[in-house]
Amino acid sequence: MSAWELILASASGCFTAPSFALFAELVSAWVCCPTRRTVCGIIATMDPASGSSHDAYHRLLRAGAWSLSATFEVLARAIVAALCPAGALAIDIDDTLFNKSGTRVAGAGNFRDPIRSRGNKVVYALGLNIVVATLRITAPWGGEPLGLPVNLRLYRKGGRTHTELAEDMIAEIEGWFPGRVVVVCADGAYAPLARASLTSAHVVSRMQRNAALFEAPPARIPGQRGRPRKRGARLPNPPGLAAAARPEEWTRVTLNLRGKNVERLLLSHRVLWYGLLPEHLVLLVIVRDPQGHQPDDFFFGTDVDCAPEWVAEHYAGRWSIEDTFRNVKQFLGGNQPQSWSHQGPERAAGLSLWIYSAAWLWYLTTQGTAVTWRRRPWYPKKATPSFVDALACLRRTLWHQRIFATSDEARLTPETAEVIIEALARAA
Repeated sequence: MSAWELILASASGCFTAPSFALFAELVSAWVCCPTRRTVCGIIATMDPASGSSHDAYHRLLRAGAWSLSATFEVLARAIVAALCPAGALAIDIDDTLFNKSGTRVAGAGNFRDPIRSRGNKVVYALGLNIVVATLRITAPWGGEPLGLPVNLRLYRKGGRTHTELAEDMIAEIEGWFPGRVVVVCADGAYAPLARASLTSAHVVSRMQRNAALFEAPPARIPGQRGRPRKRGARLPNPPGLAAAARPEEWTRVTLNLRGKNVERLLLSHRVLWYGLLPEHLVLLVIVRDPQGHQPDDFFFGTDVDCAPEWVAEHYAGRWSIEDTFRNVKQFLGGNQPQSWSHQGPERAAGLSLWIYSAAWLWYLTTQGTAVTWRRRPWYPKKATPSFVDALACLRRTLWHQRIFATSDEARLTPETAEVIIEALARAA
């Protein structure tokens, strides 16, 4: 059994035997599909020996008796065991829009499209608003980290908020890996996660510029009467603290931001953000560009004992989840499956994210730091693989296995040859 088949087999317990056969065929064909990833387009890439009708694959997504969360759990366990067996688990949270068309897409709604919206011009689009949790992985070649999806929730208007859905996912991940510290990183919209009832998670996020900050409440004097104070003296807001700081209070450091070393000035304070977390201090970290080309950034972490440099670097690594969204939509066609009813739209979008994690897991465990891409004279300094390189490597392996599965006969069946020719034709 190949490494790819082993990854797929790890999810076999989430399905009945017939359903798993359909799932494995669908996932492998999705990887190899050179055209739009509609279900029918994916099926056209399958082994012609498959005897299942196209309705079976549509029904698997729409109403199959399997759990998307369970498939992510087994994949998350495999990723953690292979790539980060010890230490804290870095989880990034964000939501993204999977665009759809039509008026009867289950779970879809009109949401702000962050890609087409610019400045004061807000563009709304119909689609699935999905909250995704990715596990941040440091690749063996270094550089920018990878964000591998390990959980998701579909946001529905009038239901649980984005923050509540994120809290549910984090609690689920903590249940999958008891005893492991979870460090959650998200943009400012998810800052309320800091007050969520998470058991072992720390939160790193962006602080509002107008946040009302206070010093820690003063120690109670013995014999003092009255209710204990809940907060100390009022402090300026984050930009005010940055403006009031003397030059000697700033610390010049070299930070590794998404794989690149840059010089920054840091200023940190333990403050009480009373409106967000009234009973616990947070570590405010102000990051300044010494050249003045970029505006100040204001981050915070709920672990007040961590290093300010780590907070700044950790938040910068959050960008890996944005790369994940781009790669899934652009190179795996996450928006493209034409599934409209019941659980079909959510499962199709979730499956594209599952395949992204599975493809990277296969690549990292089988190829490591090997150069799997062809050297190009117009790109001589390329030293690290992109997701396109990992996907191409997996495709070559899957096509090679299909073509030479019966190599003892030293020939291809006409049906298999026709599928390959058609795939190459559509790829152009």
